This record gives sequence, structure tokens and C-alpha cells, in this order.
Amino acid sequence: MKTMREVREAAAVLGPKRIAVAAAEDGDVLEALKMSCRMKLAEPVLFGDGGKIKKAAERLEFNISSFELVDEPDQYQAALKAAAAVRRGEADIIMKGLLGTSTFLKAVLDKENGLRAGSILSHVSVFEVPRISRLLILTDCAMNIAPGLREKVQIINNAVRVAGALKISPVRVAAVGAVETVNQDMPATLDAALLAKMSERGQIRGAVVDGPLALDNAVSAEAARHKGIDSPVAGVADIILLPDIEAGNIMYKTLVYLSEAESAGVVMGACAPVVLTSRADPAQAKLNSIALSLVIASAGAGA
Repeated sequence: MKTMREVREAAAVLGPKRIAVAAAEDGDVLEALKMSCRMKLAEPVLFGDGGKIKKAAERLEFNISSFELVDEPDQYQAALKAAAAVRRGEADIIMKGLLGTSTFLKAVLDKENGLRAGSILSHVSVFEVPRISRLLILTDCAMNIAPGLREKVQIINNAVRVAGALKISPVRVAAVGAVETVNQDMPATLDAALLAKMSERGQIRGAVVDGPLALDNAVSAEAARHKGIDSPVAGVADIILLPDIEAGNIMYKTLVYLSEAESAGVVMGACAPVVLTSRADPAQAKLNSIALSLVIASAGAGA
């Protein structure tokens, strides 16, 4: 798949999935659910303040009378009940509504009712960027603050599952930093070189990893040629592994706000896809994220 439209179309073919929405009293979330229901992507199960959910839906002229609605005004309890519904198999996907990310993830990680799967959780963003003729996957822009080498391997594995669900093959991962050479004073370049060697030795499967690469020569073949970089990843990277959350968050928001890129976001590493978008993200990004999560769930790549 090379565009968000293709992701939405693929999700529509796969048919609706049950989505447990935590704190569903959010206008943009409900707008995305309205669009996803029109496209037959979703069968929402709404958890949250029932009165507020109904009022928000009325403002959008969104008829939710046929959906299961669990009235739970407490945001954490709403998220916990949503996670438990997915754990019991009563829903396929969990989605964050109008609540803080830390509260939502606390419920997702709850030992009794949550969706732990033994792997690190990491955020995977998918972008359709103007002037790039493929989908670009970024990780990790929202979860892991300063991952070490072991965590980066798992973060790559989570992103590769998303790439596989999107039918991307071969999968090429660029471990990026400020420069494309190893510098002992820049830990990100040391990690990138180790990841590249691990990939070469078969310790990372399902993708070709190279690094360190600077962002320009990771995504631009012309920049790679200009710098004389000979790499199977340079200029054609599908996945950009960011060195830390600061770089990831800045790049994510740069693409959204300055490049007019379409986006989708999901947390991987749990028992099921976790739709996690920013409260500032528009309804279209939330719709894209629902479609992405459906494609991932149907591919069996959630954990």
C-alpha cells in the first residue's frame, strides 16, 4: 500500500471490527467513528460518560442508538473496561478517546484486565508525505523516551509488523541520527551501527536495517548519491527509527503541521492494536488510524 486511501480501501474490504473506545465523549473521535461506520469499518463499543457521549453524538447528527454504550464517567475506569472488553474477545481493537495518554496506557497495561503481551509497547506512525511515492513509517514518536539497543530492536520488530500488514516488501529500516557516520560521542550512531550489524547477521528478521543514516539520505536517493552512500536502505527507507522521543515527536509534528502529511497512529506490542492519536489530531487522522488498526488486526499482527 502506498497511500492512505489504499489503507482505507483495504480496511473496507476486510469488513468491520469491534472497536472499544475509552472516554468516547470526544467530538473528533465520534466524527471519525461516524465516517468509519459509513465506510463499514467499525462497530463501536462506547465507554465513558453516557450523557456527554450522547450530546456530542447529537451535535454531529450521529445516530449511536444501535451501539453498545457503557456508562462510566470515571475516565480510568472507562479505559479499564474498554481494555477488559478487548481482553475477553468482545472487541478487536481499543481506541483512546478524550483522556490523557498516561491514564489510557495505565489501563492498557493493567496486569489483570489490560493487554500486556510480554513485548515492549511502541508507537508506530504511518505518513503519506507529499513528494514521497510510498508510505513512510516513523517510530517511536510517543512512547519510549530514550530507548537503548535492546528496546530499539523490539521497536523495529513492532514497526516491521505494521509494514507487513501494509504489504510492504522488502522492508527497509533506516536508523537515523544527525550524521551518517559513527561518532563515539553520539550514542544514536553507535546504536544504529550495531542494529545494522545485527540485521546483517540475522538477529533482526523481516527487514533490512542500516545506519547510521541522516534523514536526508534515508529518504532521498539524490541526497544519498550526492554523499556517496552505498546502502540498500539509503534513499528508499520505509521505516525511520528515531533515536529518542524528542526527535520522534518533533518530526511527527513537523510532518503534520508543516508538510500537510496524512497520518495514522497505533501502539504495537499489546495483544491487540491500540489506536492512540493526539487529542489535537483531526478526525481524518483518527479515521486513518482506525483503518490502519483494522488492517493490522486482520493480518494478525497486533501483538
